[in-house]
Amino acid sequence: MNEIFDPLNLLLLGLAVFILFRLRSVLGKRTGNERPPFDPYSKPEQPNEQTNGQDNVIPLPNQTDQPAEMSQESAQGGDVVIDKVAPEGSALNSALKQILSVDRSFEPQEFLQGARAAYEMIVMAFADGDKKALKNLLSSDVYEGFVGAIEDREKRGETIESTFVGIDKAEIVEAALKNSTAQVTVKIHSQLISATRDKEGEVVDGDPAKVTEVVDIWTFARDTMSRDPNWKLVATESAE
Repeated sequence: MNEIFDPLNLLLLGLAVFILFRLRSVLGKRTGNERPPFDPYSKPEQPNEQTNGQDNVIPLPNQTDQPAEMSQESAQGGDVVIDKVAPEGSALNSALKQILSVDRSFEPQEFLQGARAAYEMIVMAFADGDKKALKNLLSSDVYEGFVGAIEDREKRGETIESTFVGIDKAEIVEAALKNSTAQVTVKIHSQLISATRDKEGEVVDGDPAKVTEVVDIWTFARDTMSRDPNWKLVATESAE
């Protein structure tokens, strides 16, 4: 019985109590509010993250969150901007104002900036055979046409070497509001270096050392009743 009170046992017991106290002070105790363990493979949370995978689209600024008292002023400002893009009283002016009447976020100059960016992305994606990039930029009908051309090219063993030099001019030439769908047609003057090579590497079309002037007429569309602010290419034609 006296062995329990042996000085050595008492010393060890005191040391154990001391170590337990130190661990408690360093590690703390669970309260139920601790953060979950960090998972290095999980995706970081991002506020208001959009996961529609449509980063390469033509965004149309959404102004639905603006105060109601701003709407009249915004409308008047939009009319003035449209008058600068298309002559007042013209069919184009009237059509653009119709689009503005159902979508106060529509702004011709911002739309043209987006159309220019989309044009370059589409031209380069087609040259590279990037179907995934094209899918988010084209309507289903146009997408099928582009994919068909890419697959025909691949079957022949051909490849396209393309360098986008730039856009000289982009202008809105036509617009329409069909039910709730807005359509805007843009005439684009661009410069490209493009050459198509066969499976042996021989040039069968174009010139890899020549800058070519290209004029395209592309039509973009968007459902103004949709919450999706993105425009898609719905028709193409060459002006040459």
